Amino acid sequence: MAKKIFPIVSVILITAFGLFFLFDSAPNKNILQSTFEIDATYFDAGYVEISYLDKTSKTNRVVLEILGMDESFQKTVSGSKFVETVPFPTISKYGWKVHPVTFAIDHDELGLVSLKTEIHAYGEPAPAVIYGNP
Repeated sequence: MAKKIFPIVSVILITAFGLFFLFDSAPNKNILQSTFEIDATYFDAGYVEISYLDKTSKTNRVVLEILGMDESFQKTVSGSKFVETVPFPTISKYGWKVHPVTFAIDHDELGLVSLKTEIHAYGEPAPAVIYGNP
C-alpha cells in the first residue's frame, strides 16, 4: 500500500510546487517591469547607447555587461539612473542576438535582480526584456 501512495503523493507535491512557481512569478515580473526601464540602442556612428532607470531610486549598484564582443564589456555603476556609451565600430554579421546586454542589480527592496536585453538599431523596436532573480 505504501509503495502506491508514495509515487502519487510525490507527483501531487511536484505539480503543486510547479504551479506555485508558475503563478508566483507573474506578479514578480510585473513588479520588475514597473520598476526598471532598460534599453540598448546601436547608432550608425559606431556606438551603442545603454540606458538604465530605476523608478524607485533604490538601486545601490548595477553591473553592466555586453557579451559576445572580442573583449567583453563590463562596468559597475552606482545610482538609479545612467546612460553608458560603448564604442561598437562594426555591426555583427551574426546579428544582435549574439551580443546580449545584462544588468546585475543590487536593489534595496528587491534584493538581487537580473535583467537581460538585446541591442537594437536606432529606429527599430526594442526587444523584450528578460527579468529574473539570480
